[in-house]
Amino acid sequence: MKAKNCLIFGGSGQIGRHLIRKLTKNNYKVTVVTRNLHQKGYAIKTQANAGYIDIVEANIFDEKKIRKLFDQNDVCINLIGILYESGKGNTFKNIHSIFPSILAKLCKEYKVKQFIHLSALGINSAIDSEYAKSKLEGEVSIQKNFPLATILRPSVVYSVDDNFTTNFMTLLNRLPFFPLYYNGDTKFTPIHCSDLTDTIYHVISKNIHSKIVECVGPEVISLKEILKRLLKLINKNRLLIPLPFFAAKMSAKLFQLFPKPLLTVDQLILLKYDNILSNKYQTNSDVGVPSIKIFDQEVEKYCYMWREGGQFSTKKYNSTNS
Repeated sequence: MKAKNCLIFGGSGQIGRHLIRKLTKNNYKVTVVTRNLHQKGYAIKTQANAGYIDIVEANIFDEKKIRKLFDQNDVCINLIGILYESGKGNTFKNIHSIFPSILAKLCKEYKVKQFIHLSALGINSAIDSEYAKSKLEGEVSIQKNFPLATILRPSVVYSVDDNFTTNFMTLLNRLPFFPLYYNGDTKFTPIHCSDLTDTIYHVISKNIHSKIVECVGPEVISLKEILKRLLKLINKNRLLIPLPFFAAKMSAKLFQLFPKPLLTVDQLILLKYDNILSNKYQTNSDVGVPSIKIFDQEVEKYCYMWREGGQFSTKKYNSTNS
């Protein structure tokens, strides 16, 4: 059977880079759309051998330019998402609601065989979060315009390239204490990036469609427990101090003023809700790809630190082996 050509939006992120390697190693050809070829092109190119990857520079909302790509590809994969709004069109509404709707309409128009969209776990419950509401709106638009789409809802995704464990380890190294929001009781089911990309690959190769799939790792871990495990891995002792909600909200208002916020008010709202299976949809295990990576074992592989300054470093870890 002829290998499928895959069109990827969001290929420069941690999930995108893992997925490009997975697909091209299995003889799929990929076309990756990026807004900044000069800044991100090299990092994308190094994920695959020449002949298996094509990089196109385009604004994702330039429908005239991106529509030309749909006629040449069998599969469209949308990995684009943001954790906070930063202006210049980077709003939850634009990125999570409008853009997926555009992709779904183009998939229908060009009779694309598969559309795989990365959403987020727990968004049904977090009705007072703008992030969650925009994700849900995007899902509804996709299902309306391209019912064959497969929507994946992962929990927190971690790897050497993430902004979750790496940021926490850097902060835990530098700060004498660390605030616990909601007493650190929020539960997560972290999934390693390679387990998630194995699921995406499986969906493509087995031609799975018309599903919502919740993607989780093998463990349910509270935020407090995650912090304790990271402290053990970096060999540090820190006070974990529960923060009253009013103080947490004030700190979030301050943090969200930063160019790259450590925490926003909307993210604080999201932390009220557990990030675990809803038991309303199929899981990655149900579709045939149970997660195998254990949180502590995987993070230990890349939790080296620069002693000078306490900045997180991945120099000693080859992410292509993850």
